[in-house]
Amino acid sequence: MNFSLEITMKTDLSILPKVKNVYITMLPGNDYKEVANKARELVQFGFNPIPHFPARSIKSFSQLKDYVSTCKDFGVKQALVIGGSSEPIGDYHCSLQLLETGLFEDFKVGIAGHPEGSPDISDSELQKAMKEKKPYADYIVTQWLLNPEAIKNYISNQSLPVHVGITGPLKLSSLIKFANIVGAKNSINFIKNNATKTLDLLKPSDPNDLITKLKGLTNDFHIYTFGGLKETNKWLEKNNYA
Repeated sequence: MNFSLEITMKTDLSILPKVKNVYITMLPGNDYKEVANKARELVQFGFNPIPHFPARSIKSFSQLKDYVSTCKDFGVKQALVIGGSSEPIGDYHCSLQLLETGLFEDFKVGIAGHPEGSPDISDSELQKAMKEKKPYADYIVTQWLLNPEAIKNYISNQSLPVHVGITGPLKLSSLIKFANIVGAKNSINFIKNNATKTLDLLKPSDPNDLITKLKGLTNDFHIYTFGGLKETNKWLEKNNYA
């Protein structure tokens, strides 16, 4: 089983679990130079850093080129190229525009997948965008999900390897909140249908349930901790995943 982890700029690298691949979120307002520096720190700690390149948070080609070249100089070999959640602050409004620059040719490139759709774009537009981006990509990283059927259907329709987004062990009530943010409607219904009583919403979820149901379809899982890094560490160690 292969696990990757997503961190923010504020994450303390000294408490990261023994997971090789670590994605660095570039949130709206973050400085790309600081993200690149975080990647350098991860290299120094022995990790494989995968910075986010959100199109709508990049001002220009010259800035993108500097971001890419700085990451390369720091030893970065992999990138997640996404649209991002903010309004465009510059020349780019979608990830395809970044990919078409040719600047990522030396990287292993991941693109975003949305098995349950996105609140920012229609399903038909998502399908069109995915078709256009695939020639530039090596794999897909999905939004986090809980509904196994939605993920199975999605994987069966892809020509690229799919890294399935999961959460660390969070309370179901917290998962519903985050599911609303990413537009994971099917997973919201899945949570509610599987919470037999109010008390269940206060119990931590177990990611193993979903992993077991997807056995044979994928061995790659991308963990969104949502601030619960310590709980995720314990879960990884308990299950001998790290």
